[in-house]
Amino acid sequence: MQFANTITIRRPPDVVFDYLATFENVPRWNYAIAETRRTSSGPVGIGSSYWQRRTIPAPGEEAFVVIEYEPPTRLAIRGDLGAFSGTLTYILSPIDEGTSLTNEADLAGRGLAGLLGPLVGGRVRDAVAANLTTLKGILERAT
Repeated sequence: MQFANTITIRRPPDVVFDYLATFENVPRWNYAIAETRRTSSGPVGIGSSYWQRRTIPAPGEEAFVVIEYEPPTRLAIRGDLGAFSGTLTYILSPIDEGTSLTNEADLAGRGLAGLLGPLVGGRVRDAVAANLTTLKGILERAT
């Protein structure tokens, strides 16, 4: 399943990137994640690894690794994300209003989600869009 969501955030790209790249912030803007913790040492960059505790759609643990890290324009992770495995890429572009943020997902369902992927793709895309709207609200209130 592949999809993309784009949102405008009225903050500069470096501010948006720094917030996104601090993955411990994920539970603040992604309603399905209760906790995110770094499992590697050193500065955040390509190869940094993380563990998460998910509450929705079912409780579970998952892991991901940073595969692209190009401040302040591009950030990508790959791993097991709920019932899916795959890659999430964040592309940040400066615009007059602040930052155009595009989140691209390339996910494959695992288990039952593999069979239902085509049926739930729209719901997953909409859930990601809702999370991005929450992210926007957090960052714009921080001004």
